[in-house]
Amino acid sequence: MPLLTNISHLYTCAGDAQGDVGHIADAALVWDGGTIKWVGPVKDLPAEYAKWEREDAEGRIVIPGLIDCHTHLAFGGWRGGDFERRIKGESYLQIAQAGGGIASTVAKTRALSEAELAERGADVLEEMVALGVTTVEAKSGYGLSLIDELKTLRAYRTLSERQSVRLLSTFLGAHTVPPEYKERRAEYVKLVVEEMIPAVAKEKLATFCDAFVEASAFTHDEARVIFAAATKHGLIPKLHADQITPNGGAELAAEVGAASADHLEHVSEAGIAAMAKAGVVGVSLPLATLYLNVAPLPARKMIDAGVPVAVATDFNPGSAPSWHLPLAMMLACNLQRMTPAEVLVGTTRIAARALRRDDLGVLAPGKRADFAIIEAEDLTHWLYHFQPNACVRTVIDGADVWTTA
Repeated sequence: MPLLTNISHLYTCAGDAQGDVGHIADAALVWDGGTIKWVGPVKDLPAEYAKWEREDAEGRIVIPGLIDCHTHLAFGGWRGGDFERRIKGESYLQIAQAGGGIASTVAKTRALSEAELAERGADVLEEMVALGVTTVEAKSGYGLSLIDELKTLRAYRTLSERQSVRLLSTFLGAHTVPPEYKERRAEYVKLVVEEMIPAVAKEKLATFCDAFVEASAFTHDEARVIFAAATKHGLIPKLHADQITPNGGAELAAEVGAASADHLEHVSEAGIAAMAKAGVVGVSLPLATLYLNVAPLPARKMIDAGVPVAVATDFNPGSAPSWHLPLAMMLACNLQRMTPAEVLVGTTRIAARALRRDDLGVLAPGKRADFAIIEAEDLTHWLYHFQPNACVRTVIDGADVWTTA
């Protein structure tokens, strides 16, 4: 039953507004097992906790455990060639149409075993936890066959059982149409709806079902059919929306009641309004916009319109080959003009909302005891003075999972 004191600044991230960071100076944090019991100014510490075992934060800051709510965690190979082709002027769509992009990763992922995928994912998760990340969403989508999609999701289940990090899986069979179905799109959609989704649901391998709605991927009508089947089988819709072209993806996300619409670089005014009305979280992926050299989603406009904005890495082998969530946070400040407070809330409470988990992302009594201790003067200085890693301790469910000591 630990009591953490000598916290210079603690950020609960409790509240309603995007920038409501819940700042407490000279704070204390009390937890028992995996649950937070009390948080507040040390001067207000209840007498019942005064004799609990004390731990010293040594004047550092404390934040809720970071949540990366959009990753493509396990895959085969990398796509450095795509990186160079984009530098030389080819677009994302041109590379995809020439057989690069997602399709090239599919072939490499199919060649790996379930154990190999789990091993690759475990290495990344270890690095993420050291950054203060405590919860990760992980998508399939590089198998695109029944056996290979199940293989990836089973690898995630294995990781969830073996790793300390909290892992939530997403079925993304509708990532792109695989090469063997290029001239038989309807057959592939049928495969996703009639075989993949029921199999995923039967084994309880995923919480969410995602779809990439884009010229190089799936149409609105195809996505509607997929989401209808997913909802029937208890999977919650998510959506890759308006990333490459403005195509009404945000409006579709609102229509199907998606937990989140992600990317949104080309979101429309109507799409923003529809998301705000439906309560859909917008997920910003600034690492992807950096690598693709495009403008990020209009965060200020979305926040002002009432759309909660989460921030995630989009870790994948092509357009965002980094799992460094604090780097994405710094970029969200600089590229999207989000304040440090808005970004921290976007990687904690709002990211938890994008995953439909109200027990995460907030330091408050009754919530999960997930937090990180950061070596920084305060929140603003942490995100302003970017370093390889300022995290000195990560705690998940009340247990140390990483520390520099």
